[in-house]
Parts: sequence; C-alpha cells; structure tokens
Amino acid sequence: MDKIALEIIGLSYSQTQTGAYALVLGETVGAKRRLPIIIGGFEAQAIAIELEAMTPSRPLTHDLFKSLADSYEIQVNEVIIYNLVEGIFYAKLISQQGDKIIEVDTRTSDAIALAVRFKCPI
Repeated sequence: MDKIALEIIGLSYSQTQTGAYALVLGETVGAKRRLPIIIGGFEAQAIAIELEAMTPSRPLTHDLFKSLADSYEIQVNEVIIYNLVEGIFYAKLISQQGDKIIEVDTRTSDAIALAVRFKCPI
C-alpha cells in the first residue's frame, strides 16, 4: 500500500467527548482528504506547545523522549498510521540509530507529538 503524507490541519476541543480533543490531519497533496483523530488532553497540550514553539517551564514527557533520543543519536524518521480497528488508530515510529532501523508500536497521539518534535513526516 502506498503511503499518504499528512500534515496537522487543526486541533480543537472535542464537541462529542468531554476532556478530549479533535486532531485533524490532512493530505499534503492530492485529494486533500481529512482524518480526524480524538486524543487526550495531555497529548493535545504536548502537540499544541510544540506547534506554537512554546517552551514549558519543565520538560514534558515527549520532550524527555526527544532529549533521550538525541543523547543516543536516535532519529525518528517518520510516523506511520497503519490501521484503524474499532475506532482506534494504530501507529508506529520508524527510527534509526546509525545503520539500525527500529520500528516501535505507539499510540497515534504520542507518535504525532513526537513527529512535531523531530520534524519528521506523518
């Protein structure tokens, strides 16, 4: 199956689920379809802080992951959203340390929070 490049189109409070947020991804080229994903407040905050180039007073969990990865020269090359089962999206991080490629299963919201930090494609 071909990959479809996505970008973050918007992030807003969910009107259907209390305490949740709607993250909207859109195709970068082509049909311009939209992919809404419901995420938690913590992940929404982590994504918004990075998108707005804000610096929290203390590192968030995703910032800690980025710092640790940088310390060990691990680069996240891309995020792949590869499945949707019963309303749950599945994603993986494709990372690299030297010549070694590593795939890590992750929640889609965490993967996107890391993608904006590593400035890698989704």
